[in-house]
Amino acid sequence: MKKDNILSDKSFKFAVKIVELYNHLREEKKDYILSKQVVRCGTSIGANVEEAIGGLSEKDFVAKLGIAYKESRETIYWLRLLHATGMITAEMFEDIVSEAEEICKIIGKIQVTMKKKISIRNS
Repeated sequence: MKKDNILSDKSFKFAVKIVELYNHLREEKKDYILSKQVVRCGTSIGANVEEAIGGLSEKDFVAKLGIAYKESRETIYWLRLLHATGMITAEMFEDIVSEAEEICKIIGKIQVTMKKKISIRNS
């Protein structure tokens, strides 16, 4: 993948928003455990995308993207839980969860494309 790419940029900007959300929750004295969970997995998405970009092979690239995909799904879960328990507003939830879902879709499409490409080469 190219060094400057949409997924890398989006996942980094998303991580910044997640950290800002975490800081907001800490300032509001909201639940510490849930906020730690969302910051852990929400920032992990971008870290795994960057690891994928630096992967040693296409299989390594796909594997790291697989981890980023799982982390994005987990992030969506924790965001839903934060919203359902009233720890974040509907507006905050809609804004950030839509970005997580978009990142998840991008990763999913890249994975499908790369798996097909690898499969064709191996046939």
